[in-house]
Amino acid sequence: MDMYSVENFNLKGKKGLIIGIANTESIAYGCAKAFKALGADLAITHLNKKSISYVAPIAEELGADILMPCNVQNSGELEAVFDTIKQQWGQLDFVLHSIAFAPNIDLHGQLIDSSSDGFLMAMDVSCHSFIRMSRLAAPLMTEGGSLFAMSFYGAEKVVENYDLMGPVKSALESSVRYLASELGHKGIRVYCISPGPVKTRASSGLKSFDKLISDTIIRTPTQHLATIADIGKATALMATPAATMITGETIFIDGGHHIMG
Repeated sequence: MDMYSVENFNLKGKKGLIIGIANTESIAYGCAKAFKALGADLAITHLNKKSISYVAPIAEELGADILMPCNVQNSGELEAVFDTIKQQWGQLDFVLHSIAFAPNIDLHGQLIDSSSDGFLMAMDVSCHSFIRMSRLAAPLMTEGGSLFAMSFYGAEKVVENYDLMGPVKSALESSVRYLASELGHKGIRVYCISPGPVKTRASSGLKSFDKLISDTIIRTPTQHLATIADIGKATALMATPAATMITGETIFIDGGHHIMG
């Protein structure tokens, strides 16, 4: 194939797993739509019985081959998803991990006041589950592939009221770099996607989120926030062969906000 062929910019015949769609406002939904638009076949997970009423119509819209529950805190659920993918597809080309969690009392308090249990739960769901996911995905990526985690600018700079999630996301970004080093010889690339603030169900739980939104718009060179479609398009491009020589990076999709002093 010509290295400049349009085939390097699509995902036809590729198989991808999306973890983290909650509704049509989710970043994971924007990414899933973009992956699908580039020709990929999708497997989609939902958190629990309550969430399936929101996620099932999305899975139908996107023609997902697989729809399964996946709460990474429930023993065996993540493994069951990958077992099904192995049985049904026999391969995997990309995975998007777009989940994070911290108990409200820890999320809304200062880092210095965070509980050990709350910190460990946030680290397990938001970071270590990505590592576990990568371990399960790698054997199915026989022809290489790409792994995506979702981060935020607060991982490297202090963002007011981000508190506990700052060091957790920092650990996630470091994990991406180490995984990229460990898996690169298998042709597996690993990325952190770092959007600016986006109005999702998860982000609405942060203190003073509306102020964060307005302040970010003022300080962003493009003078507007990235949408889930913007994030999805850029993420999907990173899954194509066009991005073969990029790995271990935090990809900012924030209109340039992160460059500002």
